[in-house]
Amino acid sequence: MAEILSLPLLLLGIVGIYLLSSIKIVSEYERGVIFRLGRLLPRAKGPGMILVLSPFDRMQRVSLRTVTLDVPPQDIITRDNVTVSVNAVVYFRVLDPRLAVVEVENYLYATSQLAQTTLRSVLGEADLDDLLAEREKLNARLQEILDKHTDQWGIKVSLVEIKAVDLPPEMRRAMSRQAEAEREKRAKIIHAEGEYQAAEKLVSAASAIAAEPVAIQLRYLQTLTEIGVEQNTTVVFPVPIQFLESLTQAVKREPVETPAERRRDTQPVPRS
Repeated sequence: MAEILSLPLLLLGIVGIYLLSSIKIVSEYERGVIFRLGRLLPRAKGPGMILVLSPFDRMQRVSLRTVTLDVPPQDIITRDNVTVSVNAVVYFRVLDPRLAVVEVENYLYATSQLAQTTLRSVLGEADLDDLLAEREKLNARLQEILDKHTDQWGIKVSLVEIKAVDLPPEMRRAMSRQAEAEREKRAKIIHAEGEYQAAEKLVSAASAIAAEPVAIQLRYLQTLTEIGVEQNTTVVFPVPIQFLESLTQAVKREPVETPAERRRDTQPVPRS
């Protein structure tokens, strides 16, 4: 009699253990993709407590959090035949867990390989200058292409960023010389603009002095005052240009005496 009563209890215990082992806890950031007898259930389970009836059911967990994928450095030949090494980072997340499990064997590996090939193909169509200066456009194009190809896997690529562009040593030296030449060019342009503005001011000052002749005398006195302040052994005395012009005009007006005229002036006058 005791053996007959213990059998239902044993069966009940086995069923209880089976049910307890069939209970699965799915986190908030996860979904459970369940295959029942090899067939995919219409929707993913979770979050919370779900029941997986083994061995009829098989569950695969899929994370819905954003994945940061580091793309290793890729050797790329740009359109202007410059070899560079470029690495990038891709941010994506799973939107449809069922497609991420059914449509691709390993969506992390597949996305990584697709990012590497896309990086080489897109950057290979760009010039070196565009690769260094137009990163925002290249990032947007990479993100658009990756998102288009991974959409069939239930994956959304939200962002692609080019991290670093490593140039060959000779190209770095050439770019350094180019940058130095650009800086010299800007310095010369700024210097020329300063000279031009200074010339304009001098023309304006000359026009003002020409309108007021007294101004040149005041400037002359100011210059003498500045010279007197300095402790110099040699004093340079400035002469106004008007004085030199007056002296030149006086010399031009004075008649020039020829040698014959000088001899005639020195001969005695005969008496009558």
